[in-house]
Amino acid sequence: QMQLVESGGGLVQTGGSLRLSCAASGRTFTMGWFRQLPGKEREFVAAISWSGGGTYYADSVKGRFTIARDNAKNTVYLQMNVLKPEDTALYYCAGGRSSWLLTNIVDRRWYDYWGQGTQVTVSS
Repeated sequence: QMQLVESGGGLVQTGGSLRLSCAASGRTFTMGWFRQLPGKEREFVAAISWSGGGTYYADSVKGRFTIARDNAKNTVYLQMNVLKPEDTALYYCAGGRSSWLLTNIVDRRWYDYWGQGTQVTVSS
């Protein structure tokens, strides 16, 4: 059973930066980051293909967030810059399959594995 462990969350001021990490217990394929507020649905943030050659972002974070991966370390990263209060959420790492179809990678139901989440709070 694949295990994913996120780290790197915290409290930051508006305009600040954080880098989230997701360490996997084994080889992974397409990986995604999602976020969730209490009482709301988990929403797509970013995804990266197995090779790292493909990336995709939600419009709300495009130009501010960067997803990357190091397959030698089985780790995926989410660099978050110019953070805004509306970025405050519990951020989850997700492990998917080898597909790179847009309809799949933005859908939380397509992912097989999830981490426990790491809290990001942006103060105004």
